Amino acid sequence: MSTSGKTKAGKRSFGKDTLKGKDKKKAAKADKARSREERVLRKLIVATALAMSRSGLSPGRSGNVSARFADGMLITPTALAYEDMGPKDIVFVAGDGSVPDGQRLPSSEWPFHLAAYKARPDMNAVVHTHSLHAVVLACARRSIPAFHYMVAVSGASDIPVLPYATFGSERLAQTVAHGLADRQACLMAHHGAIAIGATLPEALELAHEVEVLAEQYSKVLAIGPPAVLSEEEMQVVLGKFKDYGRNARS
Repeated sequence: MSTSGKTKAGKRSFGKDTLKGKDKKKAAKADKARSREERVLRKLIVATALAMSRSGLSPGRSGNVSARFADGMLITPTALAYEDMGPKDIVFVAGDGSVPDGQRLPSSEWPFHLAAYKARPDMNAVVHTHSLHAVVLACARRSIPAFHYMVAVSGASDIPVLPYATFGSERLAQTVAHGLADRQACLMAHHGAIAIGATLPEALELAHEVEVLAEQYSKVLAIGPPAVLSEEEMQVVLGKFKDYGRNARS
């Protein structure tokens, strides 16, 4: 009786087992990398939230911070003082808006964070503040025009005030997604400011820039009607900002 069939079958079985073994190792390696990334992001979110709060950008428990992760995001929890927050308190929200059991409740503003990531796949961090001068302008429904060339740091020639919508609502989420489609910072009427970035440090830095510009513009308005740079000039500035970013990375 020939054993060739058994030999061939055995080889085929061995081949499948080898592939399964490689797949398991690959999956284990990916899981380890993801866990490492999650730990780093959780710590960075806490550090960013603390820096935001301690600098005065968001008094008390106001504001929130998130970072893109996996198919969703990691975000600061609701109703927890930043000084009491640790990496384990950061909440994972899946791309469909679901929150796995065993976690704290996410910030009530999680819908617009998730909407921002969907609208801007090139951005990985969101910082939302209730900074003093940004809130003043937002409550007056005053956009920040090109009174200073640094307005271009937002990625556009102005920083607009988005229409009012109830906090935590789907309407606000869609409003924010639309507003951030072609820029990285906006004010939200009767609410505050939002800044997005490729990284958490970039988003936090932009949030600071928005507050500085808001304070400066508020003081300009106290003097009288502002002089505004032309759209043509702002396009030149925006082009220079893009070149500056590339040069800084080279």
